[in-house]
Amino acid sequence: MTTLVAGAVGVSHFDKSVTLSVDGKTSTVHAFGSTVGDVLAKQDIKLNSHDVVVPAPTAKVSDGQKIVVRYGRKLTVTVDGATREYWTTATSVEAALQELGIRADSAKLSTSRSMTLGRSGLALSVTTPKDVVVRVDGKNLTETTTGTTVGAALKELGVTFDSNDRVYPALSRPVTKGLKIAVARVSTATVKTTVPIAAPVSRKSDSSLYKGQSKVVQNGADGAKVATWRVTKVDGKVKSKKWLTSVVTQRPVARVIAVGTKARPVATPPPPSAGNTSGAGINLSNAAMWDRIAQCESSGNWSINTGNGYYGGLQFDLRTWLGAGGGDFASRPDLASREEQITVANRVYADRGLSPWGCAGAA
Repeated sequence: MTTLVAGAVGVSHFDKSVTLSVDGKTSTVHAFGSTVGDVLAKQDIKLNSHDVVVPAPTAKVSDGQKIVVRYGRKLTVTVDGATREYWTTATSVEAALQELGIRADSAKLSTSRSMTLGRSGLALSVTTPKDVVVRVDGKNLTETTTGTTVGAALKELGVTFDSNDRVYPALSRPVTKGLKIAVARVSTATVKTTVPIAAPVSRKSDSSLYKGQSKVVQNGADGAKVATWRVTKVDGKVKSKKWLTSVVTQRPVARVIAVGTKARPVATPPPPSAGNTSGAGINLSNAAMWDRIAQCESSGNWSINTGNGYYGGLQFDLRTWLGAGGGDFASRPDLASREEQITVANRVYADRGLSPWGCAGAA
């Protein structure tokens, strides 16, 4: 009996009730070891160098002892592109950040703050808010974003764009403080324009006209074609135009001009008369009268050509000039001399009097 009592006392002495807390989960266990390490080994708890045990594994264990085990977790944190490794005994992302002193109150995390940290650890990215300037639709917007790239920032800020639009810098560019981002709106459209086609000019010889003379046989008409272009605009301004096709909608009609080839007759002097006071073919009769009429018609400018269809000092039209033989001297009155114009005027005067001249009253 003495032996049995001694054995019972020995067992009682080595059997200890221990409160064990592992990562916050508490349980009561019975242990027969003499140290904290013995108790943990009995519970199949394996430690590594980053785990925390209180009391230390070498400490003596007593009945009613509380043993706390906090496993170490490897936390890889990338803050705005800079990566560091930490060891923590926190069991959640938020607790780990607080324990490590990483300020991320308004930052964007790649995982939930409440996510549980297992013994395998976790890789985590933290993006702090940054001010950026976005140029879009003609406005400069200063915004704060936690987007890690230009593309992510624009999405976060609600700036939409399509595949035709141009974004500077590239969508994959990391966002940095003060980054300037531009979104250029690109649009393309097919535009049709009507383009005139100039009428060609065709000249043909005409033996019924004197050399140096010409007349329009056919007036002709311009044509037209419809050209199709692809027009590219950037932010509403035309950046480029690319020709696609053209279709003739109206063919031009050629303008035909007859060119004289007949040789001019040699001028023969009129028979001698009292009025013929100059060289052969020149008749200066009534010269003073014609000077007065010229003064009224053209201010006495014998070489005037204002484009009104009347020429020279006496303002002949071409039909009258050529009909009275003015072509003997020049193709137009303004190209003839005063004496030659007076000579032709005398021919008209002999046939029609002064009726062709509006300034007849100046005679």
